Amino acid sequence: VANEGGKHWTVNEVRALIRIWSDKSIQQQLEGTVRNKRIFEQVAARLQKFGIDRDWKQCRTKYKNLKHEYKSAKSAQDSGSTSKSMKFFNELDAILGHSTMEQASKSDNDESERPPEWTEAKSEKDSIG
Repeated sequence: VANEGGKHWTVNEVRALIRIWSDKSIQQQLEGTVRNKRIFEQVAARLQKFGIDRDWKQCRTKYKNLKHEYKSAKSAQDSGSTSKSMKFFNELDAILGHSTMEQASKSDNDESERPPEWTEAKSEKDSIG
């Protein structure tokens, strides 16, 4: 994935970006729009307060790259592979994990990882009607 801006993101910079991204209002804005330059200008301005000098394009690119990396790590994990993981998986899972619940409910053949009450509730629902 191309590193826009040429300067690598440090661990602290990525953590700061994730911290801002984890803000509920930022998440809601990002979920609701495709044209998100203004949102990333806000993100860049907030990073500036931490002394991190990134423009909105760098923030958007890093956000997209992290999201992509998370999704591929998540799907590898869901398919049982442990080879694909990433540095900030847990932090991103806290933000993005709620949106992958739809996918989790599709894999109905894998009951073993579900709490028993889910399985029971499902079989009750199936027997009604």
